[in-house]
Amino acid sequence: MKLEAPVAEKLLAENETFRRLWEQHQRYERQLADLDRLHHLLPDQELERRTIQKLKLAGKDKMAAIVREAAGR
Repeated sequence: MKLEAPVAEKLLAENETFRRLWEQHQRYERQLADLDRLHHLLPDQELERRTIQKLKLAGKDKMAAIVREAAGR
């Protein structure tokens, strides 16, 4: 997720919940990149990958809701 909106940048600096979600999102990105570097995923690694993707998406949805609320939409 890229933070292009000024509202999102402000939230990152001022909103602890948003910052925590952003940091978790970045950790999920790194974990997925690590798994994607593997040539073959074992079944438990594939399950872990799908779980991380779902958690990442849920966090992104929460961040988007915070941005919308802060922007007054």
